Amino acid sequence: MSVRQLFFIFSISAIPFTWLVAQTWDDAYALLWVFIPMIIVGLYDITQRQHTILRLYPVIGHFRFLFESIRPEIQQYFVESNTNGMPINREFRALIYQRAKGQRDTRPFGTVFDVYRNGYEWVNHSLAPKKISNNNPHIRFGGKDCSEPYYASPLNISAMSYGALSKNAILALNKGAKTGGFYHNTGEGGLSPYHLEYGADIVWQIGTAYFGCRNEQGGFDADQFAEKARHDSVKMIEIKLSQGAKPGHGGILPAVKLTPEIAAIRQVPLGHDVISPAAHSAFSTPRELLEFIRKLRQLSGGKPVGFKLCIGRKVEFLAICKAMLETGISPDFITIDGGEGGTGAAPVELTNSVGMPLRDGLIFVHNALLGIGLRDSIRLIASGKAMSAFHMLRLMALGADTINAARAMMFALGCIQSRQCNEDTCPTGITTQNPARYKALDIDLKAERVARYHASMITNLTSLLATAGLENLQELKPWHINRRVNGTDIRHYGELYPCIAEGCLLHKDKIPDCWKHDWEQSQADCW
Repeated sequence: MSVRQLFFIFSISAIPFTWLVAQTWDDAYALLWVFIPMIIVGLYDITQRQHTILRLYPVIGHFRFLFESIRPEIQQYFVESNTNGMPINREFRALIYQRAKGQRDTRPFGTVFDVYRNGYEWVNHSLAPKKISNNNPHIRFGGKDCSEPYYASPLNISAMSYGALSKNAILALNKGAKTGGFYHNTGEGGLSPYHLEYGADIVWQIGTAYFGCRNEQGGFDADQFAEKARHDSVKMIEIKLSQGAKPGHGGILPAVKLTPEIAAIRQVPLGHDVISPAAHSAFSTPRELLEFIRKLRQLSGGKPVGFKLCIGRKVEFLAICKAMLETGISPDFITIDGGEGGTGAAPVELTNSVGMPLRDGLIFVHNALLGIGLRDSIRLIASGKAMSAFHMLRLMALGADTINAARAMMFALGCIQSRQCNEDTCPTGITTQNPARYKALDIDLKAERVARYHASMITNLTSLLATAGLENLQELKPWHINRRVNGTDIRHYGELYPCIAEGCLLHKDKIPDCWKHDWEQSQADCW
């Protein structure tokens, strides 16, 4: 029984209960001074639209906001006393809430970090800060074979499927993306009507199960794909090879979250967990992957096509690089997902102990493309726990052209990290398919918050550039970011993550020693 149902039972029975008790206790009517205010507060909670928590948990939900009101003092203690010096998620969650709600996000008393601890990072400022002329930069996606290039915002919504997220959450994200002028990645669950509702720019992700473009045998259906990929809202196509939270494992949608509508969109039967295959059936070698990219580009009418992966065995990505050189086919973009990325459902071992962390994977891919001379024609998207403008800045210093965010966008929607995503009992209506819960999420209000958070991030990103004495994102380099390695030993990212020479992998005598083994082992016709 839900809290809302209990509240209605309480409201209906409070006065008769008081009357019955008053038959034997003369002072029982004094209880009405408790019951009536509770009923009034509860009725207000159920009818207001600002807070999903209060709509789902009338009266008792106020305790959450009471504790939240004293959170800054408690949170300050936890951040300062954390043994590894890294801020806990709730610090950034609070920051995102403030920015999404349009509240003041400044902090008194300076940094909460121990600036002398190992691992502390910062960007060097300039005594001659610049004035940024373009406060809303966009990055062009689309190589030589792309006839419909796309100009993307530096920050966009990462892959989250309808099924993993509720209908109202998808609608709010989509409307927020439309309002703010950035793209919304569908996730592998297919292109649903809710991704198209408000006309936001869409990146349609094609996973191993080919949801939305799937034949009866579970393979890729070119006709279905072509029909949907040519929709005006679909701006780019992303082939999902793997994701950071569970690399080497297919996507998981628990049966408890599989509704008839979601089953129809995914073209799967009801009644059991939906587990995508670990690998694609449309291709089985690096060369075939690139041929599949060319096919999707043609079927979509020339839109940018790329792929997403979490880096594992380096030799396998280098095999893709060799296939690019041998076929002359290259993706328009590559999304690098970090092993620290999130998910709604995954085995613990895969979540915690498989997949290269984002920064290591990003600099590796950046270097590999430099080494084969194709970095300038392929855009890199970084995805993995980017929640502040500084997070974006340091990823871009390592080679990312744009950033995808999932966790942060969920916080902007109101996620409180109750970690019930796979149980269908999300208390904020974001990751549940229960209508009684997701209908409490106000689409218009949450869309405003998503758009407001995005705008704040772009403003703070350009502000950081100006502070560093830079005029645009293209001027940002690894040496602008510093890290305390040990005691007084300070290194910039250019020293910690060195780049190889452009085109060096094309000449046998110029291949760096640490790259030789993997490069020599890689082959375009096998992983």
